[in-house]
Amino acid sequence: MTAAVFFGCAFIAFGPALALYVFTIATDPLRVIFLIAGAFFWLVSLLLSSVFWFLVRVITDNRDGPVQNYLLIFGVLLSVCIQELFRLAYYKLLKELKNLGSSMRKREGGTRMSAATEENTTESQYIGDKDLRLWEVQNSKRKASEGLKSINPEETAPSMRLLAYVSGLGFGIMSGVFSFVNTLSNSLGPGTVGIHGDSPQFFLNSAFMTLVVIMLHVFWGVVFFDGCEKNKWYTLLTVLLTHLVVSTQTFLSPYYEVNLVTAYIIMVLMGIWAFYVAGGSCRSLKLCLLCQDKDFLLYNQRSR
Repeated sequence: MTAAVFFGCAFIAFGPALALYVFTIATDPLRVIFLIAGAFFWLVSLLLSSVFWFLVRVITDNRDGPVQNYLLIFGVLLSVCIQELFRLAYYKLLKELKNLGSSMRKREGGTRMSAATEENTTESQYIGDKDLRLWEVQNSKRKASEGLKSINPEETAPSMRLLAYVSGLGFGIMSGVFSFVNTLSNSLGPGTVGIHGDSPQFFLNSAFMTLVVIMLHVFWGVVFFDGCEKNKWYTLLTVLLTHLVVSTQTFLSPYYEVNLVTAYIIMVLMGIWAFYVAGGSCRSLKLCLLCQDKDFLLYNQRSR
């Protein structure tokens, strides 16, 4: 029974995230790198929150009672704020990298144009002296050697919407792993959940809560990056407030079912918002559900 609970809760919590990774990220090495970088940024934010928590515990001399309850609430609020600050820092980093890549492509394009002009001049002079076929062979060899050192200007860089999705999934997976792995290991036993009057559905509720947090990080990432791109600071504030509500609602209500319903309502609303922010529409949703969207079926992630 414990093995069934373990695998069932694990697939509930991480199944959708694993499916998203396999079908949309694992096929592209660049997306995998950005995913790992996003997870690393979340880890750094957790480390910084832990340092603050340790310092506060030392300052308060580890006193018990109401002080620790207030400190716990303060720690959660501080951790959420630090996570969103690191999401902003990750956006700034990706933006700088994207701008750097665009400038390199423009520079490479200019170099290729000047090189092509020189080639045409050389060709007209070279044909008059030697055989054209010999010139073509030498020219093809030189282009092949140069191609290994240059960036392909026709390659399209990942869009910020795609990077927002990938980074949000990285944040969510790492957040889910750290929040649920200890609870999941305890589900293997020994012990009986609810024997002292607690909810017997604790593991199941925790799995569904982990799932909603992972998906929310994906939606928060898409909406957050869009707000940064369009300088809509109220969007960033909305992401921060919804993150705070989801993280602190357990302090407001001890009932797991109520917290789950609230969290899933927020997830649905943020999902709809992220869908339209990413360029979705009722028509594209209909085509996707009817398997008539060729771009979706071919996993064509074009910049829009």
